[in-house]
Amino acid sequence: MSSSQCFENPPNLSSTCGAGHVEELAGLKTYVTGPSDSKRAVLLIADVFGYEAPKLRKLADKIASAGFLVVVPDFFYGDPIIDFTSPNFNFEAWFKNHGTDKGYEDAKPVIAALKSKGVSAIGAAGFCWGGVVLVKLAGTEDIQAAVILHPGPMTEDEIKAVKIPTAILGAEIDHYSPPEKLKKFGEIMSAKTEFESYVKIFPGVSHGWSARYDDDNEFVVKSAEEAHEDALNWFLKHVK
Repeated sequence: MSSSQCFENPPNLSSTCGAGHVEELAGLKTYVTGPSDSKRAVLLIADVFGYEAPKLRKLADKIASAGFLVVVPDFFYGDPIIDFTSPNFNFEAWFKNHGTDKGYEDAKPVIAALKSKGVSAIGAAGFCWGGVVLVKLAGTEDIQAAVILHPGPMTEDEIKAVKIPTAILGAEIDHYSPPEKLKKFGEIMSAKTEFESYVKIFPGVSHGWSARYDDDNEFVVKSAEEAHEDALNWFLKHVK
C-alpha cells in the first residue's frame, strides 16, 4: 500500500477541529461526536493519515448531526503517516507496525465498548487502509452495515465472507481498487440475496478523493459530498 495515490493531497493536521471531543475508548484516543445517549453509532476507520484529519472529523460531525454517535479511533497509536517524503520514513516498517489485521483486532473492543454504553446498532465506514480493516469486520455480525470507500487491496475471499449490508464507493482512477475489480466484488456480493449491497464508481476522481479532496476543485468537492451523502443514507437505512 505504498503507491503514490495513497499519499496525494495529505491533510493539514495543524488545522484539526470539529464539534466533538477526544476521549479514551477501549484504550484508544478517539474523536467522539454526536448524542452520547444514541442507540445508533457509526465507527469511522481512517486512512493512513489517521484520526486527526480535519475532513474526516467534518464527515464525522455530518453523520452525527443525523442522530448517530460517531467515533473515530486512533488505530495508529499516535503514529499516523505525517511526512512520507522524509528520507527517514520507512514504509515497510510502518505497515508492519500498523497492519490491517491489527486494526481489525483493535476495532473489536471499540465495538464492545459502544455496546456497553447501550448502543444497539453500529455502522462503519472505512477509507483506504480503513476499508481493508472494514471488509474484515463485514465478515462478522459485530456491526450492522458497512461503507467501504476507495479501499486498499481487498481479496475476493474477503468479499465472499461479507455478511452484512455493504456499499463500496470507488474512484474511476484507482490503482489499488480499479473499477473493474470493484465491479467484480459487486457481482460476488449481489449473489447473496440475504442482504443488500452495491458498488458505485465515481467518475473523474482518484483514490482517496472522499477523505482528501482539494477544496479548490469544485468537481471533486461535489463528488466527495455525494459519497458522504451516500454513506449517510446507507447508515440511515441499515443502522436502526
